[in-house]
Amino acid sequence: MPIELTAENFENEVLRSDKPVLVDFWAAWCGPCRMLSPVVDEVAEENPGIKVGKVNVDEQGQLAMQFGIMSIPTLMLFRNGKNVDTSVGVVPKAEILKMINK
Repeated sequence: MPIELTAENFENEVLRSDKPVLVDFWAAWCGPCRMLSPVVDEVAEENPGIKVGKVNVDEQGQLAMQFGIMSIPTLMLFRNGKNVDTSVGVVPKAEILKMINK
C-alpha cells in the first residue's frame, strides 16, 4: 500500500530511501487523480522493489510548491533522493512501469 507523504516524513520516506520511490501528487476533488489512483496502488502491490507514496496537494501545499507541481495527477520517480522522471496526467500502467524500470 502507498504511504501517505507529508512535509514531516517526505525527507525520510523519499529523499533518504534506499529504494526508488514513486510519488503520486493528487487531490480528492481531481477526477483524473481518482482514475490514476488504483493503477498506482496496483504498481505498489506488484513491485516490492520500489516504494510508493502519495501527496495530497490540498493538505501538503508546501510539498507541491517545492516540486513545482502545476497540474495533477503528477507522478515523480525519485532515486537516491533525486527526481529522475516525471509524468503529468493519467498514464497507462505500462508507462508507469517503463518509468520505474528505466
